[in-house]
Amino acid sequence: MMTSPAMPGALAGFPPPALTSRVLVRPGARLAYEVTGDGPAVVLVHGFGLDMRMWEPQVRHLAARFRVVRYDCRGFGASGPFDPAAAYTHAGDLMALLDHLGIGQAVLAGLSFGGRVVMEAALAAPDRVRGLVLLDAVLEGVPWDPDSARALDETGRRARARGVLAGRAAWLAHPLFAAARRQPDVAGQLAAMVGGYPGQHWTGHDPHQPIRPRPIDRLEDLAMPVLVLVGEHDVRGFREMSAVLARRIPGARYHVVAGAGHMINMEQPAAVNELLARFLEQLRPSAAVTPAGQGAQRWNH
Repeated sequence: MMTSPAMPGALAGFPPPALTSRVLVRPGARLAYEVTGDGPAVVLVHGFGLDMRMWEPQVRHLAARFRVVRYDCRGFGASGPFDPAAAYTHAGDLMALLDHLGIGQAVLAGLSFGGRVVMEAALAAPDRVRGLVLLDAVLEGVPWDPDSARALDETGRRARARGVLAGRAAWLAHPLFAAARRQPDVAGQLAAMVGGYPGQHWTGHDPHQPIRPRPIDRLEDLAMPVLVLVGEHDVRGFREMSAVLARRIPGARYHVVAGAGHMINMEQPAAVNELLARFLEQLRPSAAVTPAGQGAQRWNH
């Protein structure tokens, strides 16, 4: 697989990235990614219509102790448009990025749409995932609340009828971002990211392949340590999705982030950083010995 330089640049309060910034060429797409720091690998996956810049508060906090990988999923941010004829899965793209970077195991963290991506990856390749962090994660099979579902449908309708600019405006007005809109800095950063979203998932053919069985039908198979986080003021549908994840994933840890809506990592970065750091520190490797006397590795949790 080939790489080439990426130059994402700074927008609306985001500092320019002083870090390794590259592009992984995949069949039908180019994936922009950045790597910061050294240590055990942590991969951060963004929400829908957004991009890797949403994780800026976490990268600054974690890079002193961890190798932090973030990337723009296919069709988002600096990864740009994709080939509508090339079948793919976001989980497959994530695994390909780990392979490209020589990462055998990583903690995967994803928000909203990104939470679904990391769940699908963890179920497809559990031996590659030493921990999972699900922040206000999408869980298909749990209904969206009516207001959020109507706004989601309206976003797609406007994008198809009036173009990507109208779709972007409708997405920024979605109830998911109500709490974030009350913080001017966060609102500006969201607007910068959504303003760079190509919108191809709305207006064109998306050849993403369905994942079967769905994650909701396999939650009990997630045997790695899992942290479930949700904003106190997120919309009702996402609060219910997180509650289902916490109930059904064996041993999952569950925390409601006070004062936060859907974008918890941006709205309450200090609280989320503390929860992430505590969870990651508890996953430091230690030696274990199998009954046959062979060395193995287990993770403290």
